[in-house]
Amino acid sequence: MKVAVMGAGTWGTTFGLVVGDSGHEVTLWARRPELAAAINATGRNPDYLPDVELPATLRAVSDPAEAMAGAYAVVLAVPSQRLRETLAGWDVPTDARVVSLAKGIELGTGRRMSEVVREVAGVEPDRLAVVTGPNLAREIAARQPSASVAASVSESTANDVQRICHTPAFRVYTNADVVGCELAGATKNVIALGVGMAVGLGFGANATASLITRGLAETSRLGVALGADPYTFAGLAGLGDLVATCASPLSRNRTFGEELGRGRSVEDISRSTRQVAEGVLSCASVQALAHEHGVEMPIAEHVAAVIAGDLTPAQGVKDLMGRTPGRERD
Repeated sequence: MKVAVMGAGTWGTTFGLVVGDSGHEVTLWARRPELAAAINATGRNPDYLPDVELPATLRAVSDPAEAMAGAYAVVLAVPSQRLRETLAGWDVPTDARVVSLAKGIELGTGRRMSEVVREVAGVEPDRLAVVTGPNLAREIAARQPSASVAASVSESTANDVQRICHTPAFRVYTNADVVGCELAGATKNVIALGVGMAVGLGFGANATASLITRGLAETSRLGVALGADPYTFAGLAGLGDLVATCASPLSRNRTFGEELGRGRSVEDISRSTRQVAEGVLSCASVQALAHEHGVEMPIAEHVAAVIAGDLTPAQGVKDLMGRTPGRERD
């Protein structure tokens, strides 16, 4: 089967590698024609994964229509805050399964990524899926063992997506809770920023473990308020992704948070990397969503305040530790 992967950044290229390893033909869309040409000429992505040899069944193109033509599945590997404007210029095939890889909540609307896809591209829920979980791209690209979730309201679509990306090194489970999986993927980036700040400030395992655990509680509260299955947050899309993102130096969000903790500004860090730390852009929308539904998320709120320049990381820690203590379980 032909699978179109729309986005040639680190995660998009890695997911194309996974699909190619599962035995399918992959067309990788790159926004820049020179990058597509370099990928085809070298069999590698020189800008994002220069040391990784890509499958021979993967071909890069810069024309989105060419990439999606005849595709059994269209995989969206576009940053969350650019998804709407990017999709608006595309004609997604009406018979293809559509898979979202982005982890974020849209600024201004509070939409999850699957909701943006449905709204802009007119994709019906029963042919739409989300792939999420502990997805540190460089480990997956190195074909290290990893597990993820394909979530869809349609069991048939979830199974189809599972088949196109299940390999000996990439194990995929299905899940019907799209809401929970997407909220977990968006919120864990915000918590990872907070964990990174703690590390940058010089704190150890007690502080980071506390942030991870209470961050999971915040994520679960938000998810349940929006109708998610609470058990989702104990699985790969919840705890699994949270632990990987908060613990690994490969995590863009944790690394960004570390630099904040060391005293650098958001603007300075952003200028120094071409990689997108989704939590930096999504923290305000996660905070707004929590306020809209009356959900208390103090860690997310303090992270958003640091990103906005209203608090320093040290002040954020002091405020969190000074909160009135209560019961662990709500």
